[in-house]
This record gives sequence, C-alpha cells and structure tokens, in this order.
Amino acid sequence: MASPCNCSTAPVSEFHLICFPNYQSWQHWLSLPLSLLFLLAMGANATLLITIRLEASLHEPMYYLLSLLSLLDIVLCLTVIPKVLAIFWFDLRSISFSACFFQMFVMNSFLTMESCTFMVMAYDRYVAICHPLRYSSIITDQFVARAATFVVARNGILTMPIPILSSRLRYCAENIIKNCICTNLSVSKLSCDDITFNRLYQFVTGWTLLGSDLILIVLSYSFILKAVLRIKAEGAAAKALSTCGSHFILILFFSTVLLVLVITNLARKRIPPDVPILLNILHHLIPPALNPIVYGVRTKEIKQGIQKLLRSL
Repeated sequence: MASPCNCSTAPVSEFHLICFPNYQSWQHWLSLPLSLLFLLAMGANATLLITIRLEASLHEPMYYLLSLLSLLDIVLCLTVIPKVLAIFWFDLRSISFSACFFQMFVMNSFLTMESCTFMVMAYDRYVAICHPLRYSSIITDQFVARAATFVVARNGILTMPIPILSSRLRYCAENIIKNCICTNLSVSKLSCDDITFNRLYQFVTGWTLLGSDLILIVLSYSFILKAVLRIKAEGAAAKALSTCGSHFILILFFSTVLLVLVITNLARKRIPPDVPILLNILHHLIPPALNPIVYGVRTKEIKQGIQKLLRSL
C-alpha cells in the first residue's frame, strides 16, 4: 500500500528559481552577453516591424508573415529573458504561482506558433515558385489573416492544458525550481502527485505539432526543389532559390537549436544538468535575435526599407 504523500498543508503561492544549481557563478559572466542579445533581439525585431509598417512596398503577404514571426519572437523574449536577467543581476529568484504558469503557457504555445508560422511561410514560397501565376490569387491578405488565426488558435488551444494540468497538481513542501524558467518538467517534478499524464500530454502534443509542421515544411521544399531543377533558363534557378534562402536558413537554425536542446535533455544523465538549462535560455534568445537580421541582410526590399527609415530619423 502506498504511503501518503508528505504534502505541505499551505498552498504554494510562489516558486524560487535556482539558475545553474551546480555552477551558479556562471550567471555573473553570462549576464552581459545575454543582455546584449536581448537588446539586439528587441531592437532588430522592432526595427523590422516599424519598417514593414511604414514602407508601402512591403505591404505584401510575405512580409506580413514575417511581421507575425517578429511579434512572436518579441513576446517570447519579453516573457522569459527579463526574469532571467533579474535573477542574474538582482538575485530576484521568486516567481508567483500564476506568473510561473503563465510563463509556461507562453513558452509552450509560442514555440509551436513559431514552428507553425515557418510552415505557413514555406507554403507561401511553394506557391510563389511552383504556381507563380496563381500566387496573387492564393496568397492574399485574407489568407494571411486566416493563417494567423489558425497559428494562434491551434497552438494556443492545444498547449493550454499543459500549464493547467501542472497548476492543478498538489505541490509538496519544496518549491525550489532548479531552472531559470518555469518549464513544465522542472515545475511538475516538485509535485507529490502522479505526473505521468502531464508529461505524456506534453510529449504527444509537442511532437505532434512540431512534427506535422516539419513534415509539411520538408514536403514544400521538396516540391520547390523539384520545380527549380526543371527550370532551364540561365540564372532563373538561382534566382528562385534565393527567394527561399532567408526562410530556409531560419528554419534550419530553429530546427537545429531545438534538436540540440532535445538531445541534451534526453542525455541528461551523461551531461551536466546546467547545460540543458543554458541551451533552453539561448533557444528563447538567439533565434529571435537572428531572424530579423537574416531577413534584413538577405532581402533587398527590407534592406532598402531599413536604410530609408534610418535616413528619415
């Protein structure tokens, strides 16, 4: 017969985040590069959004989708990084019960929203290259509005149960989270309830959403590559591929960082536990910092728009 769990009688009102439990000295020298990356991410995405808003030539579906990606990056960064920096700078380790699960919801939902946005952007490039004569009739402003609604609704609804399930658990006396952020696994392991269903739901939902997006992205680029190889005109194939270059680089980087994070979590027993924590922070910071820069450097129209914006200041 199982013994009764040793749960605290008072409900948990807050948690305490312990960044890098084995190497807490890391946070002192990590604070500066993380701060610079955070400012870069905020500044670059804000510049991109303002440029697309003010430059009439960028009022096209492809750039609206890029704006959606920038908005997701900004919200994700603002939800995670300021709290991490507050821990590093001011030792403000406590986080309220509600704020912790709100952060958990944003991290889970916005990560899958970004993946879904990449999938929609891949479809946009597929139509542009494989069906160029029908592009303007398929990829319209209404299509972008419906796609954005789908991105938010699908991922928001399906990831909502993750923080709800965790918040309904009974938490034992310990309220110290050995992480810089409120990930589901880091928080739920503090509970004295069975968390099997909680973990299973996150695993199945996460891999279903991310996996289906990845499959559709691969299919889109397979059709794109097949269509490009059929082009006989000199230089036309290179021009067609260049329109997908920025998008492909961002997808590759997003997927690579996510894959490394998954592998390190699976190999947790073989590597220091602080490494997955650091990679988790970087995954919420480096892609948002690089996304607008890659598009700004590789896309002529955006580069010209940013230059025009800077000259007007």
